[in-house]
Amino acid sequence: MIKLSKRLSAVARLVNQNALLADIGCDHGYLPVWLLLNNKIKSAVASDINEGPLASCRQLVAAYSLENKIKCRISNGLQEIKEKECTDIAVCGMGGELIADIVSSCKWAESREKHFIFNPMTHSEILRKYLCDNGFEIQSDIIVKEGKHYYNVFDAVYTGVKKIYPVSYYYLGKIDNFEHTEYFKHLLHYLENKMKGGTDFSEVISAIKEKI
Repeated sequence: MIKLSKRLSAVARLVNQNALLADIGCDHGYLPVWLLLNNKIKSAVASDINEGPLASCRQLVAAYSLENKIKCRISNGLQEIKEKECTDIAVCGMGGELIADIVSSCKWAESREKHFIFNPMTHSEILRKYLCDNGFEIQSDIIVKEGKHYYNVFDAVYTGVKKIYPVSYYYLGKIDNFEHTEYFKHLLHYLENKMKGGTDFSEVISAIKEKI
C-alpha cells in the first residue's frame, strides 16, 4: 500500500470526498493513486509537463490496475485538462509565481464549482495575493513539516469577490496553528533582511511576532 509523505497527506486531506481530481505536476502519481485506493475520489487526471515523471505515474497506475480510473496526460499546467474532467484541482511542487500563472491561464478556473488545493514550494505570498486580487477565497491554510523543510498547503474557491488585505495576510493567510515556531522565525529573519534593502515589512513582522 502507498504511504503518502506528510506534505501530500496534507494535500489529500483537503481534497473533497467523491471528487474528480486533476493532479497538476503529478510526479510519480502517488496522490491520485492513494486517493482512489482509499475511496476518496471517483477518478483522476494525472498530468505533468515532462514525460519522465509521467512514465513513473503510468507505471504506478498500472501496478494497481487503475487505468480505467486515472488518465495520465502530458499538459503544460491546465492547458490539456477539460473543465468537465475535474471538480478538485491539486497544483503542487512548483513556485507560487508559476502556480499563479497556471491558474490565470486557465479559461475555466474562475468557476464556483472548482476547488483548488495548492502546495507552493516558494513564494506562497505571491500566490495568496494573486488569489485575493482575482476573486478567490482561501479556505484552509496549513504549515507542514517534512524532514528539515516546511511547506504551505492551502485550498481556495472562486467567489468573484476581490479583496485587498494587509501584506501580512499574504504571508500568513488563514494559518491558525503557529506551533512550528522554527518556520516563522526563519520567515522573520528573511523579512528583516529584506527590510535592510529598503522594503517595508514592518506590518508583516509585527503580525508574525504577535502570533509566536
